[in-house]
Amino acid sequence: MSVNTQLHKDTPLLEVKNLETAFSIDGQYYNAVDNVSFSVKPRQIVGIVGESGCGKSVMSLSIMKLLPKGIGKIKSGSIQFEGVQLEQMSDKEINSIRGKEIAMIFQEPMTSLNPVFSIGFQIQEVLFNHMKISKKEARLKSIALLKSVGISRPEKIIDEYPHQLSGGMRQRVMIAIAIACQPKLLIADEPTTALDVTVQAQILELLKDIQKVNDMSVILITHDLGVVAEMCDEVIVMYAGKVVEKTDVDTLFHDPKHPYTKLLMGAIPRMDEDVEVLSSIKGIVPSLKNMPKVGCKFAARCPQVMPECTSITPLLAETDEGHEVSCLLYPTSRPREGVLHNEYGS
Repeated sequence: MSVNTQLHKDTPLLEVKNLETAFSIDGQYYNAVDNVSFSVKPRQIVGIVGESGCGKSVMSLSIMKLLPKGIGKIKSGSIQFEGVQLEQMSDKEINSIRGKEIAMIFQEPMTSLNPVFSIGFQIQEVLFNHMKISKKEARLKSIALLKSVGISRPEKIIDEYPHQLSGGMRQRVMIAIAIACQPKLLIADEPTTALDVTVQAQILELLKDIQKVNDMSVILITHDLGVVAEMCDEVIVMYAGKVVEKTDVDTLFHDPKHPYTKLLMGAIPRMDEDVEVLSSIKGIVPSLKNMPKVGCKFAARCPQVMPECTSITPLLAETDEGHEVSCLLYPTSRPREGVLHNEYGS
């Protein structure tokens, strides 16, 4: 099965509809991604933000079909890439797309790179899987890829092993592997988390340059709103597996609507304010087993909570054009009369 490369220019490259991804705990499945829908247009950078445990990485693993077998599964919904349903593909079919049409940069390069194989071997493996290419051509292309991601002495680095490189260099290698076949969609899962501030800025700048040069779409998963402001066109805010707010990046920063988004904004250190203690969000994201069955999942931590927030499940709906919010503070998020709540599947 191959993807359709002749779609209309306005058709989303990736479209996720009503996706539910669940994990098995003590023989019962609990939703880590709960009825999530969004799309990514060609050459667009979409940020997915939220605390750890909000379902961001599980979303990316669902798209790539890399959920742990026997533990995680896509319960319902669809993931459509260029007109093809990814969730219905066999392992062989998805392997023809994974790495070639859709690629991913993982959080921690030291655990993502194989310690027993050289850098060159790991780049060339992707090339051999998707291209008809000789060993000599693959080596030359691998050196060119390392050079393109800002690695000096690529002719030497290609024969070294992951443990011989710094964290920043390992992340650059991961990017080189991801872009080896010039994918149309790049998923970057917390690509700068393990790096110091200076290297973070370099990696983000590199990703922006690569995105422009290759006309790629990017899904950038992060908990850092500063990164979102720097990189993204649109933003999806997730909490406890659900989308609570979705809009373009300028609107999100100038007019955040969901209480959770506002608290995330308030936790960003500001250069123009002299405060001794930074703002934080009380409590923690509930575990899958302790997730509220009805009502707003953020209610227990929300400073604007109302009595009905624990009994009525808000809908994700437009408040303004192009700005969707899931909160009972907004009339559009309230279910129609007579429908008090809907069960969160488990």
